[in-house]
Amino acid sequence: NDPRTIAMRAEEHMRLLNIADEALMGPEFEFHVFDAVEVVDERYRTGVDILCSEVHSSGSTPEIPTRGGYMRVPPTEQLHDLRYEIALTLEELGVSVRYHHHEVGAPGQCEIEIDLGPMVKIADQTMLIKYVIKNIARRHGKLATFMPKPVFGEAGNGMHVHQKLHKGGKSLFYDEHERNYANLSDTALHYIGGLLKYGRALTGLTNPSTNSYRRLVEGYEAPVNLFFSLANRSAAIRVPRYAVDPDEKRIEYRPPDFTGNIYVTLAAMLMAGLDGVASKIEVSDHNFGPFDVNIAQQDEAFRSKITPLPRSLHDALDDLRKDHGFLTKGDVFPESFLDTWINTKLANDATQVALRPHPYEYRLYLDV
Repeated sequence: NDPRTIAMRAEEHMRLLNIADEALMGPEFEFHVFDAVEVVDERYRTGVDILCSEVHSSGSTPEIPTRGGYMRVPPTEQLHDLRYEIALTLEELGVSVRYHHHEVGAPGQCEIEIDLGPMVKIADQTMLIKYVIKNIARRHGKLATFMPKPVFGEAGNGMHVHQKLHKGGKSLFYDEHERNYANLSDTALHYIGGLLKYGRALTGLTNPSTNSYRRLVEGYEAPVNLFFSLANRSAAIRVPRYAVDPDEKRIEYRPPDFTGNIYVTLAAMLMAGLDGVASKIEVSDHNFGPFDVNIAQQDEAFRSKITPLPRSLHDALDDLRKDHGFLTKGDVFPESFLDTWINTKLANDATQVALRPHPYEYRLYLDV
C-alpha cells in the first residue's frame, strides 16, 4: 500500500500491456507566498488573517488588481527574486526548470514549471521541489502554501500535469499523418478518452480535500467539465498549442491539485489513460469534445450534454468508490488502499469541515 510502490506498479503495468515503455510527466507548480497567515479554529473564535506584501504595500508600489497578476513584473510583483533563488537551487539539485513567473492570482501567486521526465522520478522531484519552495520562503520570513483556494475571489492553485507516452524513445502522442485533431495520434485520443471517462472518480484521488472544490468553479481558469480542447483553459484536458514538435506533443490534465499524494495522483492518471488506450475509448462516443469554445458562455442545452466534475469532496469519493475498476487492474491499486483512503478522507476531511460553522454563515444567519 506504499504510494511510491503503487506508482512503480503502474509503470510496470504499462510495460506488461505493451502500450509504452515510458510515461513522461511534468506538473506545474502553482503556489501562494504570504508574509503571514494566522489561523484560529476554536469553539468560540474562528477565522483566518492573511498578510501579503503585494496587497498590503503601504502605497510603496502599485497594487495588483484582482485576477490581474499574470506575468506581472517588479516592482509591482515583489516575489521575482524569491522565485529566482528557488529556481537556481532546484537547478543545482538536478531539477530542470523551464521557467517561473507571477500567476494570475493577485496576492502572491507564483508558478514554476519543470521539464517532463519519467513518472516516478518526477514524483520524487515533486517532493523535493515543494520542500525547497517552502524552506526558501521561510528563510525569507514568508510562508509558501500549495492550498488549492487560499483566497476568495482570486484564482486558486492547481497542479496541471503535462503527460505523454514513449515507446522505443519515440513519442506515441503525435500523428505524423495529421489525420486527427491537433495532430494527436489515435493512442493520444484514446488516452484522453480514458482520463475523461474516469475523470469524476479520479478527483477522489487527485483532488482529495474540501478546499479543492472551492478552486474547481467557473470564472477562475479552473476546469469544471470533462472535455478536451486545444489551448482552452476551461477544458479538463488542454492540448498545448505551442508544443508543435512531434516529440513535444503532449496533453495537460488540469483538475489535480497538491492536496493529493503525488505518487497516487500520477499513477491514477496513468491507469485511467492506459485503460483508455487498451479499451480504445473514443472521445466522440462520450461527448468529450473537442470544444474550442468557452463552455460557460454556451446555452444550457449544450452544457447539459457535457459531464461535469464533482462539486464536492463527498461526491468525488462517492464516484471513486463506485468506479475504480480501472485502478485495480494488474493489482496496481489494492482494494484495501482505496477503502482506507476513502474512509479516512470522509472522516477526517469531509465530515469535519461539514460540522464547523463557516464565518460567512454568520453574515447570512446571525440575525435570523
